[in-house]
Amino acid sequence: MKSVMRELAQAKRHYSTLPLFDYLRNDAIAPSDRLAFVPYLAPYLLARADLVQTMVREQPAGDPCQELVNQRARDEEHRLPWYLEDLRKLGFDNVTSLTQSLRVWMRNDTRCIRTLGLRLAQVVHAATPLEKLVLLQAIDATDEALFELTARAGAGIFSAGGPELRFFGRARVAAPLFVPEAIALAPLERMRCLDLAFRVFDMFTDASAELLALASQALAQRTMPRLILTARRSQP
Repeated sequence: MKSVMRELAQAKRHYSTLPLFDYLRNDAIAPSDRLAFVPYLAPYLLARADLVQTMVREQPAGDPCQELVNQRARDEEHRLPWYLEDLRKLGFDNVTSLTQSLRVWMRNDTRCIRTLGLRLAQVVHAATPLEKLVLLQAIDATDEALFELTARAGAGIFSAGGPELRFFGRARVAAPLFVPEAIALAPLERMRCLDLAFRVFDMFTDASAELLALASQALAQRTMPRLILTARRSQP
């Protein structure tokens, strides 16, 4: 398993160099504008919540790897309301209607992120507990690359007098999933785990390109909401 974790760490380093993350690191862009893509995550996040509960989680666990998987599933349960809370705080409730939102999700240029949950379900289907553990590690790696940078943007919003974010703030940066590196893998098991994990990285690479295009479009058309900034009293 140790060699699998090394491969995943290398894949994460490569993933973190994608243009979406350069955009999120760009301090010349206002922090709120760096989060222009956040409403487009909705279909994936809803599908992900269902995927974790119906296909990833198993009760009773009956396996040490499955128990670790279940632990991560429990961590996910309370986070989706944070996303809705941050959408409201960022003002997205005020810039579109339900009908217009649905029109957006019918477009071809949102297909990748819209179907990301379905594509992940295909990968998770029939996976063993050990394979699920590696898959979650790959998903966590993509999360870390994204949320470490959204937390930085969120801190910039808060310091400028804006709202404090939870889903896209520091609270969302999850503790690493513990994966016992001492687990011995047969060559075919190792190959299977890496194949599944790399498929996950490929899916998120496609999705990141679409998110960046959608964010760029939102900024060009200035459909981003205006944040209400409030001066805060300094602490004595």
